[in-house]
Amino acid sequence: MTFEQLRVFIEVATQLHMTRAAERLNMTQPAVSASIAALEASCGMPFFDRVGRRIELTEAGRLFRAEAEAILDRVSRAEAVLNDISGLRRGRLRIFASQTVANYWLGTRLACYRARHPAIALSVTIANTAQCAAAVVSGDADLACVEGEVNEPLLVKVALPGDRLVLVVGAAHAWADRSPDGASGFDPARLLETAWVLREHGSGTRQAFEDRCRDLGLAPSLLRVALEFPSNEAVLSAVAAGAGATVISELVARAGLAAGDLRLVPFDLPERTFLLLRHADRYRSKAETAFVEMVRSPQGQRALPAAG
Repeated sequence: MTFEQLRVFIEVATQLHMTRAAERLNMTQPAVSASIAALEASCGMPFFDRVGRRIELTEAGRLFRAEAEAILDRVSRAEAVLNDISGLRRGRLRIFASQTVANYWLGTRLACYRARHPAIALSVTIANTAQCAAAVVSGDADLACVEGEVNEPLLVKVALPGDRLVLVVGAAHAWADRSPDGASGFDPARLLETAWVLREHGSGTRQAFEDRCRDLGLAPSLLRVALEFPSNEAVLSAVAAGAGATVISELVARAGLAAGDLRLVPFDLPERTFLLLRHADRYRSKAETAFVEMVRSPQGQRALPAAG
């Protein structure tokens, strides 16, 4: 039994399809099949049932999968320790980030980190806040940067300077050239007058807007949501086309406001912090520590490159 056979087994157990597993592993399908056959032969029992063109885990396979995943997790932790011994001369950092953070905040900071630690392999996955938190919990991410609130006891949350949400509409919207009541005297009931274009549930932006509605005594379920999108850009495109109003990060809306495609509606929305998430119980590598220290420092917050 080898670590490579365990990795192949776990991927096949996840995909329940030899060809898809082979594609994910960048291997040929015969090589994957041979690896599974060798593993089953060494253990003296089948881990998969072949049912027509489908494969299913046997009871032995289901039990073995949990142990195989635990073994590879320990191997990964051992590799992280060895990478630390090398003094950040090799290693990796897997970051998940929510859309606003990834597209408008993270890029310059990653460039700064790369300049300081060029040997660290970086990977970034964009997802919504809920998905980012789940990735850190599961171990698919080392760190996550999000703009939404996260209630997960397994995660350590580090507050970072964030952004401000704004209420915007298209140029032809009824609110485009006037405030509904003025920023300080806005009647929350007037939010029910218009259609809304919002991010999907699980988005930090959506969560912050709905929390503000609750603070104003308005149930979010009463909002007339015309469209939902998993993309900030799709939201702004629909709003500019006249589909309704939205609340979105000022960082995201800035270009549309400058071009005149969007109009700002005075509405009191609080500033919000971004959160950096890491697992409370997992080993914290030097690569992670260096990133956290950088983005928390004044230089990292301005995303200035390292001197020298």
